[in-house]
Amino acid sequence: MFNALVFNMKSEQNPIGEIKQLNNSDLPEGDVIVKIEYSTINYKDGLAITSRLPIMKNFPMVPGIDFAGIVEESSNEKYKVGDKVLLNGYGIGEKHWGGYSQKAKVNGNWLIKLPEKLTTKDAMAIGTAGYTAMLCIIALEKHNINPNKGEILVTGATGGVGSVAISILSKLGYSVTASTGRKEHSDYLKSLGAKNIINRKELSEKSRPLGKELWAGAVDSVGSYTLANICASTMYGGTVAACGLAQGSDLPATVMPFILRGVTLAGIDSVYCPLEDRINAWNRLAEDLNLDQLKSMTQTISLSEVINTATNLMEGKTYGRIVVDVNS
Repeated sequence: MFNALVFNMKSEQNPIGEIKQLNNSDLPEGDVIVKIEYSTINYKDGLAITSRLPIMKNFPMVPGIDFAGIVEESSNEKYKVGDKVLLNGYGIGEKHWGGYSQKAKVNGNWLIKLPEKLTTKDAMAIGTAGYTAMLCIIALEKHNINPNKGEILVTGATGGVGSVAISILSKLGYSVTASTGRKEHSDYLKSLGAKNIINRKELSEKSRPLGKELWAGAVDSVGSYTLANICASTMYGGTVAACGLAQGSDLPATVMPFILRGVTLAGIDSVYCPLEDRINAWNRLAEDLNLDQLKSMTQTISLSEVINTATNLMEGKTYGRIVVDVNS
């Protein structure tokens, strides 16, 4: 028997979650069973658990879009019993049971082996949010945005993507400006390496199609007017990596930054990212992320605290990274 946070749809209401005891026979189809050690709470998990968006596609469903643990059973030739693995994306926690459980049964081709320098807890302190941040930084690098090109803007700075992005960028030598609506966390952002901090209100309202050239590049998890304003104030030849929609999924922008300044808008997909790129991102995280800073931005909760913590996240009452110890 093992514990899992299971959501079911009750008539016309939003799905209701509760911790249940399950058997291996209850698990969905897959060729690898993983004994999960840790999961995490990302913004997308918050959307799912609070029903802000219909992330969970069928029921019953175990949410949690990533996990890390040890292979318990495997009929997949890539993995053997005892291998340390992690998984994020591929629709787990949405279409396929996810990480808020002490066990998972999945398609082994979705897994990757844990980089040697990371523990399973480190991996979930990074989680999908940190992995997405790394994909954004790699996108900037592919477009030749190096530390000599100028300032890098990071929006949603106190969130998971923002926190990890600031830490990595600063370690790589970039000068980072953090955008946040939470002035009380300024010291936290500076401890991660942010040189400058601006109020998110400077970016969140409608503005001119083109503004002053301020940023060589940006990592944006906010979308909507914020993303439009970032593009309008990005330097000639700059790149904006877009990975989120905290403000909205719309993009009220013009083509002006793209045709007059050659700005690149790079879309970042973490869910179905090709395996080679996925492995590269996790290996880069193991090398380029300051693990001491990672610990400083991380709190750990139990499986029973997931629902309340996800609600707090959506209400802006959390910051940094949240690890879920599914066995506590």
